Amino acid sequence: MSAEATSPGARSRRRGRTSIDLRRLGRAALLGPASRDRLPDAIGHVADAHRAHHPDADLLVLGKAYVLAEMSHRGQFRKSGEPYITHPLAVTLILAELGAETTTLTASLLHDTVEDTDVTLDQVRAEFGDEVCYLVDGVTKLEKVDYGAAAEPETFRKMLVATGNDVRVMSIKLADRLHNMRTLGVMRPEKQARIAKVTHDVLIPLAERLGVQALKTELEDLVFAILQPEEYESTRAVIADRATTGPSLDTIAVDVRRTLREADISAEVVIRPRHFVSVHRARLKRGEMRGTDFGRLLVLVGEDADCYAVLGELHTCFTPVISEFKDFIAAPKYNLYQSLHTAVAGLDGAVVEVLIRTHQMHRVAEAGVVALGNPYTPVDGAEPADGERADPTRPGWLSRLLAWQESATDPDTFWTTLRADLAQDREISVFPADGGMLGLPAGATCVDAAYAQYGDGAHGCIGARVNGRLATLSTVLADGDTVQLLLAQGPVQAPGDSGGPGPSPEWLDHARTPAARIAIAGWLAANPESLKVPESEPRAPGAVTAGRRGVANVVVDVPEDATVRLAGCCTPVPPDDVTGFLVRGGAVTVHRAECSAVGRMAALGRSPVAVSWGDEAECRVTLYAESFGRPRLLADLTEAIATAGAAIVSANVEPPSEQRVRHTYTLQLPDAAGLAGLMRAMRDVPGVFDVRRAQHEPAS
Repeated sequence: MSAEATSPGARSRRRGRTSIDLRRLGRAALLGPASRDRLPDAIGHVADAHRAHHPDADLLVLGKAYVLAEMSHRGQFRKSGEPYITHPLAVTLILAELGAETTTLTASLLHDTVEDTDVTLDQVRAEFGDEVCYLVDGVTKLEKVDYGAAAEPETFRKMLVATGNDVRVMSIKLADRLHNMRTLGVMRPEKQARIAKVTHDVLIPLAERLGVQALKTELEDLVFAILQPEEYESTRAVIADRATTGPSLDTIAVDVRRTLREADISAEVVIRPRHFVSVHRARLKRGEMRGTDFGRLLVLVGEDADCYAVLGELHTCFTPVISEFKDFIAAPKYNLYQSLHTAVAGLDGAVVEVLIRTHQMHRVAEAGVVALGNPYTPVDGAEPADGERADPTRPGWLSRLLAWQESATDPDTFWTTLRADLAQDREISVFPADGGMLGLPAGATCVDAAYAQYGDGAHGCIGARVNGRLATLSTVLADGDTVQLLLAQGPVQAPGDSGGPGPSPEWLDHARTPAARIAIAGWLAANPESLKVPESEPRAPGAVTAGRRGVANVVVDVPEDATVRLAGCCTPVPPDDVTGFLVRGGAVTVHRAECSAVGRMAALGRSPVAVSWGDEAECRVTLYAESFGRPRLLADLTEAIATAGAAIVSANVEPPSEQRVRHTYTLQLPDAAGLAGLMRAMRDVPGVFDVRRAQHEPAS
């Protein structure tokens, strides 16, 4: 777990953190332990941070762990020239600032001793007990000498299995990776990129799922600086300049404080600046940034009921944007997160996002599972039933991951599947008709529900009822659906044999969970007869330009009789990076490269089709405009569109709902280069607070 020096993203560290002089700590570390009646000077920062969260904590065990770590790492140096002990000290300080309890901090100080020194697990167990030993073992890497190229995926597999028994293992790993990312600058660029890519694909999603937002956001910024240096520098420049259009967050924060004070609600109102990646995403979505787009208002109160009182005052005294309201207090997110989200607009139309939560909710939002302390402490001294730990931090996604990894015996399959599984960032709950609950990733189908409920028994699934109605196995489930899976009677065998039916290859197109995909693929591999399809003569490929001017102005390497259409989910226009996929019926659908549908197609194993833009300058695009209702709004918008030189092909204006109006325009532009100016002109119409291109698949 070695780490190196000076990171290009060091500027993005969270505000308010005490500046730590690692070289001074290194000199203190070399001086050895202090006298027996006080802690060594080198861990003074850790002790102060720990006591801030746990005033009654016994710090003697930390001093004892530090002495062992310092002695075992003595003579080892990081590539930056600092004594190696500065790394476990920094990792422990990160966890102490998040509020980790003493056992976690003890293991953090020792987390590299077994891996990099002569200290053994037996010694750790004898000195500090089974729990600390388990945590240290959980984050200890497997040797490349023994595992070769499979060392990294197998290390993560070992770590995840250990996390299933004690979530504190992953807390230490995340803090370890954060300090390594902060100090990555002396590594070769190619190694920086490799480490950043693994951090992006695996550790950042794990930090999100464990609710450790404080670590996740900083890791995102550090990865952003390495993998997208040009966009990072551009975002830095935008943040440094700060848009001055409209009122600032400071002005609105003053108004909110006055409103809550007049309502006699005790609350703390602070400005939460967006981190670099958040600003980058907002720029991609909104284009030109306004002053209120660079942060959010955070309102902290004492009790749950106060959160709703604040919400009522804000929606009474300001104009609410109803589409932005979300209640994560009544329905917490799967990563423990609780908060009320809303957005309000002042008299001048400036919109600001507001987060409302209690102080305890805020601690959990920032530190996630770390804020729970020791989740395995028995309640009132009672031991868990059957000697098992009652773990409140083992959510559905972790249980699913631990289940399917047992079937992925090949390291490459495990590594690829893990990354794909972690890329799914939302979770739903569905309810089997015979009772219980299934946690599934968003986008899961009846196929996924079948394998989640019955395991290999789902091979005999022949249909389903969703909310009482017959549904195909490809039906995508929604949060709260009731599902009844219909199973065939008798054994499941390959086609042509006696017995019930088995999975078809099409099931792989409908499966979203790794457990379902691995089980289906295993059955198909064991029953190759099911893969036989009628032979057909291959058709020679050829380049064709779609004939509908301005609608599909693309050249696609497909058969001449294929239909080409632009995807309605993202409405690509020149010079967008585009790619195409063959869909049912032999048609080719062209998507923007960043469209979410592209990732789904790739996950299903669909091969992309080469696509390029033709010579025509005209293009067609669909735009969504969000606004507040007012007289002459439609006339002003259409005038802005006409002035920008665009022709309206179709328009739809939804009936006003809670003072909010949504407009959908399909527009023909003489030149795609004018799209950005058109969107700015529409956004400048009074009352319009957002204009964006279509980027999500329309609801069925």
